[in-house]
Amino acid sequence: MVAAVGHQQNGSKTIAPVRNDWKLAEAEALYGLRFSDLMHQAQSIHSVNFDPNHVETGSLLSIKTGSCPEDCGYCSQSAHYDTGLKATRLMDPDAVVAAARCAKHAGATRFCMVAAWRSPKDRDLDQVCEMVSAVKDLGMETCVTLGMLTPTQAARLAGAGLDFYNHNVDTSPEFYGKIVTTRTLQNRIATLAHAREAGIEVCCGGIIGMGERVEDRLGMLVLLANLPSHPESVPINLWNEVSSVPVNDTVERPDPIALVRLVATARIMMPKSVVRMSAGSQYMTDELQARCFLAGANSIFMGDVLLTTKNPQRDPDANLLVRLSVKSNLA
Repeated sequence: MVAAVGHQQNGSKTIAPVRNDWKLAEAEALYGLRFSDLMHQAQSIHSVNFDPNHVETGSLLSIKTGSCPEDCGYCSQSAHYDTGLKATRLMDPDAVVAAARCAKHAGATRFCMVAAWRSPKDRDLDQVCEMVSAVKDLGMETCVTLGMLTPTQAARLAGAGLDFYNHNVDTSPEFYGKIVTTRTLQNRIATLAHAREAGIEVCCGGIIGMGERVEDRLGMLVLLANLPSHPESVPINLWNEVSSVPVNDTVERPDPIALVRLVATARIMMPKSVVRMSAGSQYMTDELQARCFLAGANSIFMGDVLLTTKNPQRDPDANLLVRLSVKSNLA
């Protein structure tokens, strides 16, 4: 077997130390391994840190949709583009809890509440904290995405019982300015630090298929792996087609094997992080999803909608996991 950079063999297992000093050349060397060698290393590392036959299941709800002042070139909710999306106000907390209860009944163990804001106003945060506490009382893990946070806001969310804060870096530092201009990458990293300092775990990944190069996808992984602490969850999103946004002019759906290679590389570089297959699963065949699980992905989002875009319905997800003999909460 070809040895990976910085990895050690222990019997039949490959042990990956948690590192925060990755170089792009090292990520490229991993990604470029012979496919069987890459998969073997990823599977070995995965089985050391996780049950390789278990997949987490989560559910997303848009609690405030549209009219976002950011100009993210991939997003249906940006006020800068006419995507036909109807904006909504912040949902009533009781309605959010009812949706969380349904998601739990369907098999979700984590419930993520997403609001299309640049950053939350304090009066809105009161309601979000109420939602977090109530969903937590259902016995579910809680996650929110609210845009940029101040240290005080992060502390309030932690006090409400929030488990995870999602705030993606989206792409590599080199490609970032081509898809977002209203918020810097450093803004995003600062919010991640505020969440960490408040004791909240971090869910942070990005999107592929927006016209970026393979080097940009690997640069994103290097950025994530070199944060002071690896994100506890790393979502890998395939860009979901949205009309009337700039990314439409550059989109190039990734080659399936390239996606598997990226998942395997993420698993090796961030051995203790949950690698989550998020948006875009409807573009993936069962065979491709199975290969991603073999490469180290161990979480999916369930439900027929992810915020404003399509997602595979629950029954196909459950059927695939049963056929793979993979354990989950989907019955």
